[in-house]
Amino acid sequence: MSRIIGREKELKMLEKATKSETSQFIAVYGRRRVGKTFLIREAFQQDFAFYLTGVANINLQQNLSNFQRAMQKYHPDESAPFPENWFAAFGQLEELLSKSGKQKKIVFLDELPWLDTAQSGFIQALDYFWNSYASARNDIILIVCGSAASWMINTLIHNKGGLHNRVTHRIRLESFSLRECETFFQSRGGVFSRYQIIQLYMVMGGVPFYLDHVDVSMSASQNINRLCFQRDGLLTEEFRDLYTSLFNKAEKHLSVIETLSKKARGLTRSEIIDDTGLPNAGSTTRILNELEESGFIRKYFSFGKKEKSSLFQLSDFYSLFYIKFIRGNHALNENTWINGLDSPQQRSWSGYAFEQVCLAHLTEIKHALGISGVQTSSSSWINTGEGSRRQIDLVINRKDDVINICEMKFSINPFTIDKKYQAELQDKIDTFRTATRSNKSIFLTMITTFGIVRNMYSNSMVQNSLTMDDLFR
Repeated sequence: MSRIIGREKELKMLEKATKSETSQFIAVYGRRRVGKTFLIREAFQQDFAFYLTGVANINLQQNLSNFQRAMQKYHPDESAPFPENWFAAFGQLEELLSKSGKQKKIVFLDELPWLDTAQSGFIQALDYFWNSYASARNDIILIVCGSAASWMINTLIHNKGGLHNRVTHRIRLESFSLRECETFFQSRGGVFSRYQIIQLYMVMGGVPFYLDHVDVSMSASQNINRLCFQRDGLLTEEFRDLYTSLFNKAEKHLSVIETLSKKARGLTRSEIIDDTGLPNAGSTTRILNELEESGFIRKYFSFGKKEKSSLFQLSDFYSLFYIKFIRGNHALNENTWINGLDSPQQRSWSGYAFEQVCLAHLTEIKHALGISGVQTSSSSWINTGEGSRRQIDLVINRKDDVINICEMKFSINPFTIDKKYQAELQDKIDTFRTATRSNKSIFLTMITTFGIVRNMYSNSMVQNSLTMDDLFR
């Protein structure tokens, strides 16, 4: 397991499964490129009793042929006939496992959705294999993995038939945190400063496959230019493939992403429907759930509002960056990013992207505030009533009678609160207190890259000052 960066929670779950006295059915899913297959292979050192991976855009006969080849690999002393269907294939797998001398028999079915071709009977055969054979034993660990989130969520995890509630563990593999990114680069000999790591994170998030293509001998800006804007750069054409590989009829998912990319504050479900033309039906709810489960969008509540007023916000860093900068630009100017450093457009994007970095590290923020053990709820807030229109992107409502109002600022130097900004902050706090009628103490929390300059304005306003280092905890 030495090659695995982070993933402590997932590794503990997998280790626990190996020690269980009952058979385990583990579903691993998450966005493309996040490292699902790598995790399982490395965690078990490829010591599988059987391993099969699905292949996109092939038919039933080709899948069964691949199954037979896998059987020959794990059972070279015997020749099994070509399976007529998936029921026959899983029957052969049962025979293989019954003869195995392994104490724990780990079966890894990778890219599971691609095995379930139209009218193949795959899901029914998997159902029969688990319910009639594997679950009755105490030595089977069945691990299924897939990037196609819609299939994994709707067909497997929320299965209405024989596999209903049969998955014993769900692992939604998420992108690396900033701390894990730092460890990852260090393992490759990188010496990026944390400011540079955050710059890379704001473009590609913590997706291991993207990070693996970062050249540690170049600066963050050079890497962004090379990967996103130069001809044949890894991320120049990734966007559409990303969604079409994950979702059936991805055009509808893409329409939601496009709409949310234009509204930094986020949109309600009804606003998304109005802007995209999607129906006010369960199908739209399913699309939103799939995007949320896959980590592309974030659902969060507005302070003091009911769930129906909750907002959806684009949270995938690469998608936002692609729509904002890459699309339509890379072919015209391969040095787009380098030439535009510190431009108004880049500064505006950096501010919003840094806010998203902070929201993705809420656990680290609460730890830095010393409130990890305090019951909290996090939300945004927009003044929709009378008075000035004010917005707070992060409100931490605490059980200990305190509310943290968080302001997030990205800058290359310590951030200065001047007289004008101090007045804006005071007005925002006053408007919040009046509109919400809260009697709790309100602590202004500044989250910045390099901290704040201490002066008469910051001293009178700021209760907590966090820096980017706190996001790496």
